[in-house]
Amino acid sequence: MRKGLLAIVFFGMSFQLSASEAEEKFNDELANCAAYYQIASETIASMNAPQMKAVGKRLASSAEQAQEIARQYQPKEKVQQSVDLAKNRMLASLNGSSSLGPLMGKYKKPCQTILAEPKKRLDYWVMATM
Repeated sequence: MRKGLLAIVFFGMSFQLSASEAEEKFNDELANCAAYYQIASETIASMNAPQMKAVGKRLASSAEQAQEIARQYQPKEKVQQSVDLAKNRMLASLNGSSSLGPLMGKYKKPCQTILAEPKKRLDYWVMATM
């Protein structure tokens, strides 16, 4: 009986740890997406191309959506700090280039997916971290 109870307690603790780790991975992805969308939006805005204004606004809206989702799992300050770190890392990786190609190649599809179905992505991380 005692061994069974210990197994249940251990399983509960490991599941809680997995859920926490899953949320951490999920939030990292959201921070990366928010940073990517912010950079893309700012780059498009700096082009001064009126025909691209709507695209820039959609990208800025996606950045905010990623942050809103992340704020469901962690404090606002932590979300902002994570986004700022990701953004600085991405900008450094561009080495002063204004080409979004490398970032688009890495983040466009995954970020579209996570914003379209955030619960499904969180479920993925819960299973992956078990």
